[in-house]
Amino acid sequence: MTPGTADGAMTVAVRVIPCLDVDAGRVVKGVNFRDLRDAGDPVERAADYDRDGADELVFLDITASSGERDTMYEVVRRTAEQVFIPLTVGGGVRSVADIDRLLRAGADKVSLNTAAIARPELLTEAAAQFGSQCIVLSVDARRQARQAPGGRPAADPAGGPGRFEVTTHGGRRGTGIDAVDWARRGAELGVGEILLNSMDADGTRDGFDLELIRAVRAAVTVPVIASGGAGRLSDFPPAVAAGADAVLAASLFHFGEASIGQVKDTLAGAGHRVRPAPPPRIPDDDGTGD
Repeated sequence: MTPGTADGAMTVAVRVIPCLDVDAGRVVKGVNFRDLRDAGDPVERAADYDRDGADELVFLDITASSGERDTMYEVVRRTAEQVFIPLTVGGGVRSVADIDRLLRAGADKVSLNTAAIARPELLTEAAAQFGSQCIVLSVDARRQARQAPGGRPAADPAGGPGRFEVTTHGGRRGTGIDAVDWARRGAELGVGEILLNSMDADGTRDGFDLELIRAVRAAVTVPVIASGGAGRLSDFPPAVAAGADAVLAASLFHFGEASIGQVKDTLAGAGHRVRPAPPPRIPDDDGTGD
């Protein structure tokens, strides 16, 4: 099955994308954006992933305070000098001017979240100025169980256990917006891609939320990046089978539990087309592999 279609011929390679959550110039990772652990220097990590065959990189500034903005621009500049694969940057992007500055710093795509929720027209303005291919809508979705009389969970009208709500602030604040409807509207407003984050699964390593992926895949024709929950190699093929055009992971890569090549081999073994990863590097006498 081709990513992004129900049963079309296989033509587009599935992208494997490491995500680097950046806080004050360092890569960090936790569970549901809490209990953060240091995972290294973002530029060094990016260069490693580039050499290991990553198809793209995503940087997310998870604090995005005004004081951290200059740090992030510098990280983007340094990274763009070291890697030769597309780089998406998000977090704290509030205006067309912010997008312009990140693209000038070396980003290839910019991801928008909270600012787009506050003013959806920003998506159209950004797509018109920079092209849809540069604009990514990040949808942080959390499962929202419906309540039946007596407070019991009720079945969703579509057959699922509950709807998905768009959240902000690392999944801690609800917006009352249906995530599937929001992804559909973002595509209509001109974004070129949906970065679909399952906030329930983030950092848990329990697997991607396949129901969420299927629901958004059925609602949009733009590419969908599945994010949140990757814990083992076997988690990746089901996400693609559910409709993801790309799969994103963080902890699994950062802490050496799986490599880009292993994920690609697993996807290829399940019948999905991938771009080949380079052969594993053999360490030199100095242990660098250079």
